[in-house]
Amino acid sequence: MTARTVITMRNATPVVTHAADGVERSDAQASNSAANRQFYKSRVPIYPKLVHGAFRKVKWAVMIVTLGIYYLVPWIRWDRGPSAPNQAVLVDLAHERFYFFSIEIWPQEVYYITGLLVLAAVTLFLINALFGRLWCGYACPQTVWTDLFIYVENLIEGDRAARIRLAASPWTAGKVAKRVSKHTIWILIAIATGGAWVFYFTDAPTLAADLFTGHASLVVYAAIAVLAFTTYTLGGLMREQVCTYMCPWPRIQGAMTDNEALGVTYRSDRGEPRGPHKKGQPWEGRGACIDCNQCVAACPMGIDIRDGAQLECINCGLCIDACDDVMARIGLPKGLIAYDTDDNVRRRGAGQQARFRFVRPRTLLYGAVLVVVSAIMLFSFLTRHTIGLDVIRDRNPNFVALADGSVRNGYTLKLMNHADTARGFYLSITGVKAAKVNVIGLGVVSLPVKLAVDPDKVRAVRVLVTVARPDLRDGSQDIDFVLRDAKGGETREAGAVFVSGEQP
Repeated sequence: MTARTVITMRNATPVVTHAADGVERSDAQASNSAANRQFYKSRVPIYPKLVHGAFRKVKWAVMIVTLGIYYLVPWIRWDRGPSAPNQAVLVDLAHERFYFFSIEIWPQEVYYITGLLVLAAVTLFLINALFGRLWCGYACPQTVWTDLFIYVENLIEGDRAARIRLAASPWTAGKVAKRVSKHTIWILIAIATGGAWVFYFTDAPTLAADLFTGHASLVVYAAIAVLAFTTYTLGGLMREQVCTYMCPWPRIQGAMTDNEALGVTYRSDRGEPRGPHKKGQPWEGRGACIDCNQCVAACPMGIDIRDGAQLECINCGLCIDACDDVMARIGLPKGLIAYDTDDNVRRRGAGQQARFRFVRPRTLLYGAVLVVVSAIMLFSFLTRHTIGLDVIRDRNPNFVALADGSVRNGYTLKLMNHADTARGFYLSITGVKAAKVNVIGLGVVSLPVKLAVDPDKVRAVRVLVTVARPDLRDGSQDIDFVLRDAKGGETREAGAVFVSGEQP
């Protein structure tokens, strides 16, 4: 057997080491090892090794798909007619609209956003209860961009051992060139990320042209700069520290999981007692783990999964790929590290059959909440109105007493036409016996009065309602404004009060 060498980062001294025939032992150390843990300890740089396996392929695929969605979606066009923007996904702050393909959300319908956030949260809880932190390991933006930055670093500086050697080596022209190249590409990715984000808030082609010709506003350039800085810092420099120290989800999920949730698990019942293995030695009386540390070297969080479930573990499965590769090389079955449950490790250790229980009280609860909220959202969406009416009563003055003893109240009505065509509405009043109704701009009118509203617009109307002295009640009384579509018959009501000025 030819011994291979590994160079440590600290002293760059070659260390001859092997765990089994043909398997080198990595010098990687778990960054959170209890033996090495210190208060206020400086960050230990992590240089994850590139592995090849099923989970690595899945992560590549998820990274490509999610980045593709993020960068390309603002460029998708969607025809909504001449009165609305043609960008498929757009947060139109200037006109207070959110467009998602054929769906248009108005400010008054923000409860849809709330419902979607509730659905996302409950779905995350359910996935966590079933499969552990899959979100963290594969789809979280921090994971995706960190993965991308490490990929760039790996392309320029080489794999783990080469990067460690480069970090420990003195500054030379070659080292400067590699570092400058890496950070330049990181910054370009960060700028593209920040640039793509602002495209979600205005017409992407128009804004892109303004950006390159210098005609975009300073706010846009500032937003891109801030987003680029955070992307570069969080994804390129801080990496695993964001998950370990800044993200609240690891703490939350720790309270929401149980021993029967799937997660990346070291099967200690099979792996212990661990130790190096020499060619020709028997496997009886010892575990399958040869203590090669390849699982630690592959981990982007720098932890040792053999220490058990840990807050830092994002369940990415790269340690599974590293371990499976080693198992294949030493002729043992794969799966020493696998998606499994702590309960199964205990059961196998006690001589019991492993089991997977996906239907448990907490998964049933999460599933039920998910179904109920989805049903409410769907019903609300299918029965949503295409017209809207808001009423704001004048507070200053609260009322106006006229010379003939009658009292006048003022209101501002907002008539909303959610359709992409102009529509006419009939406005009427119930609840009070109005002696006179004055619509500012139209004069005194007879109810119902017809008002036109442009497509996809809000029309504000000032209405003065006068009630004669004999018809007044002490204190205040309810008044309802009714808006009816002139063609479709759809109606909306909005309530307010009419203040007489008399003590009740």
